[in-house]
Amino acid sequence: MIGVLIYPDFQLLDAAGPISVFEIAGRFAGTAPAIRMYAVEAGPVRSSSGVETFAYGLRSAKPVTTLIVAGGEGVAAAAACRTTVAFVRRLASRGVRIASVCSGAYVLAEAGLLEGRRATTHWCRTQDFMARYPEVKLEPDKIFTHDGGVWTSAGITAGIDLALALVAEDHGDAVAQKTARQLVLYHRRSGRQTQFSPLLELKAPNGRFDALLSWAREHLDQALTVEDLAERVGMSSRHFARTFIAETGMTPSKAIEKLRIEVARAWIESSSEMIERVAQITGFGDPERMRRAFIRAYGQAPQSLRRAAREAKAPPPTR
Repeated sequence: MIGVLIYPDFQLLDAAGPISVFEIAGRFAGTAPAIRMYAVEAGPVRSSSGVETFAYGLRSAKPVTTLIVAGGEGVAAAAACRTTVAFVRRLASRGVRIASVCSGAYVLAEAGLLEGRRATTHWCRTQDFMARYPEVKLEPDKIFTHDGGVWTSAGITAGIDLALALVAEDHGDAVAQKTARQLVLYHRRSGRQTQFSPLLELKAPNGRFDALLSWAREHLDQALTVEDLAERVGMSSRHFARTFIAETGMTPSKAIEKLRIEVARAWIESSSEMIERVAQITGFGDPERMRRAFIRAYGQAPQSLRRAAREAKAPPPTR
């Protein structure tokens, strides 16, 4: 039984995203999971969007084996609710797998489940969370974390990535990959991936080069020289380079490298593709060139990041 804990003014997608993942994964695994919403009081619960959903009372949650705590605008009240916190703590003591999406991490922290453990939450909550819970090893730049049977994830859509990781743990990578494809996800993001996309960082307020950058990200296997990019937007190379720097704060070549690094890291951490093949797919061509770019960006070579991702994914050793 998968339980999703909600409360007034919860974020609807924090709950609906993981639920959809488990539903679709159940089709491929051949075992449709039982999924229920839970709240302090049974009945309709209003989300921050105004949409209401029915929730069961906490006393009916005995069959739950995985509990996901949603985030949202109402999380402060939820984290201050003794009944809610005691419920999460009680399930954890029974060995129930506990996870949070976005600011749902506050509830886990109040229940004492994150003390001394790695965790993450939405980037805009970082300073407040660290001030409130200094005993938590917060990793603000991670999509999701897994430490000692407790899972946390960053904002909203990262809950989908976390749910896919739970599916992989329960049913294997093949089912998780099929589920991701069914959801039309570009790729499965690993927990070690950054919350911040270079594509978003590069987009200027007026959106002048948004379409170009999105196109470039889908064609990284091409040369993508300044001349190629300038031609695509109908500008001279010199005027394009000057305008691009003024709009984004970096040269076109540096921007393309950032996009290549982002996509290459996703391939390296979430697939078994050869390093040489990843270098080709992402336009680096030469694996050594890609290695140097990774060291500049992350201080680590691609092989080191892949090894770390696999170690984080591996189950803990049995005693």
